[in-house]
Amino acid sequence: MQSSSLEHSPLGRASSGSDHYDPSLLFPIARADTRAGLDLPQAPYGSDIWNAYELSWLNARGRPVAAMGRFTFPAGSPNLIESKSFKLYLNSFNDERFEYPEIVQQRLQTDLSRASGKSVHVEILSVRPAFELSCAPLRGACIDDQDIDFPPTGAPTPETLVLSQPAPFVRETLVSELMKSNCPVTGQPDWASLQIRYAGPRIDHAGLLRYIVSLRHHGEFHELCVEKIYGEIMARCAPEELLVYARYTRRGGLDINPWRANFQAEDIGQTRTLRQ
Repeated sequence: MQSSSLEHSPLGRASSGSDHYDPSLLFPIARADTRAGLDLPQAPYGSDIWNAYELSWLNARGRPVAAMGRFTFPAGSPNLIESKSFKLYLNSFNDERFEYPEIVQQRLQTDLSRASGKSVHVEILSVRPAFELSCAPLRGACIDDQDIDFPPTGAPTPETLVLSQPAPFVRETLVSELMKSNCPVTGQPDWASLQIRYAGPRIDHAGLLRYIVSLRHHGEFHELCVEKIYGEIMARCAPEELLVYARYTRRGGLDINPWRANFQAEDIGQTRTLRQ
């Protein structure tokens, strides 16, 4: 296992990977370090759901197997995994022979659980049936078409998170396709569909959209962006229930879909969006 200091991360550097299975390629980053400075009112429920579209290995006779992988990391795990190192690790399976897919699944679960510090749920999906998985937008009322002004800003504006006037108690699910942030190491853009489910005093939709748009130049990992949004809505609007869920577009054959809530949500939804 490598050092967790970002300066030693393979992200943003040329990396050749390995021709053989190599779990040491995984690069864990301590969540406690990344959360420094975040206003998280409590340890939220949630997970980081990764989909890998380029998972492959050889069967016992040397024939390549093409598959998809789904990996669910608990939000309470001590470490998150840096995405490029995850890609390099998955690529190290490409030329290794495994007699059964279950062996690959167990190897993935063991390595990822060890790197993250908590049990990771691993699913391997056959590619042909996976082709039948349809795309659909996140459920909820889209708030993107509001005819409002957006003041120029280079930093997040949590002060725009306010309650409507009046602010009756509501239970609603809101969606935006305008979520964008940047990788904190490479500066490359990260795009996402964002879903916010809450119950409490009605949040002003215009202020919420201005806040989401203000994140366009914010540099942070996917998981931390969702935690930032979750924490700032909780702090500013104090809903009784809150769930924040982002479906990020894929990069390097991987997409990352974190969700955080102050309750144990049963139906997160795994449908891919069109951009994934």
